Amino acid sequence: MDLKTLTELRAPSGHEQPIRRALLAELKDMGLDPQLDRMGNVVVVKQGTKGADAPRVMVAAHMDEVGLLVANATEEGFLRTLPVGGVDSRVVISKRVLCGDEAIPGVIGAMAIHLQTAEDRKHVLSYDDIYVDIGAKDKAEAESKCPKGTYITFDTDYVEFGEGCVSAKALDDRVGCYNLLRVLREEYPCTVVAVFTSEEEVGCRGAKGAAFAQEPDMGIVLEGTTCNDLGNVPEPEQVCKVGAGVAVSFMDRSSIGNRSLFQKALRLGEEQGIACQVKGSVSGGNDAGEIQLARAGVPTLVLSVPCRSIHSPSSVCKLSDVDAQLALVQALLKTL
Repeated sequence: MDLKTLTELRAPSGHEQPIRRALLAELKDMGLDPQLDRMGNVVVVKQGTKGADAPRVMVAAHMDEVGLLVANATEEGFLRTLPVGGVDSRVVISKRVLCGDEAIPGVIGAMAIHLQTAEDRKHVLSYDDIYVDIGAKDKAEAESKCPKGTYITFDTDYVEFGEGCVSAKALDDRVGCYNLLRVLREEYPCTVVAVFTSEEEVGCRGAKGAAFAQEPDMGIVLEGTTCNDLGNVPEPEQVCKVGAGVAVSFMDRSSIGNRSLFQKALRLGEEQGIACQVKGSVSGGNDAGEIQLARAGVPTLVLSVPCRSIHSPSSVCKLSDVDAQLALVQALLKTL
């Protein structure tokens, strides 16, 4: 399954069924035996060539994406929404969306600029100030088509542009899912517990149950991370750079990277010519926070693909960074 297919699947947190079905079919076609757990995680255990004494390494990538949720409808037939995950209200204005399982098209709107006062233009729009227009004539029609609790995703095509760049929705974390599928095509001395996790964007809920149940000896998280490398941002304030390779985290807001794994990853990158960089900011959080705390504790490491405009209708990454993430996780798995 290619990255285009993965990013264009519509699967916000709590409604991962479309990508779950696609992954189950793909994994079965690969000759593997995927299992579903109670949190909706897709789990594949691939035994290592070193036998029962080999360490169990949980490699996680989350299936879900950020999106919106219908809260109610106005008398005029517009939908009021809430964010699912960290979606900045400033990046969604005038964007096309798809609503519910039937993919009803809509457009996110707000008061037109020529109707705003000078004071209005100083105000950052919140979700109370914006709406989704699905062309409904009134509240009754809007609620019949998109009742409360309906999921909304961005309507964004996958586009390759420039020198190996990609623009798409949900690069966080379909890049990780894409590479986890590629990881499972090879053999490793350790036992790989591959987990496509659910509900990461709303609190890393799937990873918590999976890590407790699978009892890994160590964990590696494959994710997309923010860059902050645009415009005139001073280099010390940049998190990482698109095109500079996979970002290795020493710490974020949910976990601290195991020092041995962190140093080993950087050493392997240098020895094997894998482009990598150290994430330059203690920011964000991901499934490693829950994996690290499972049972008596699990040494963890996070390997990230830099993504510009993350958690937006159109984020950007570089395919060379995606390949670098794959190369580094495979190098680790082959030497643990």
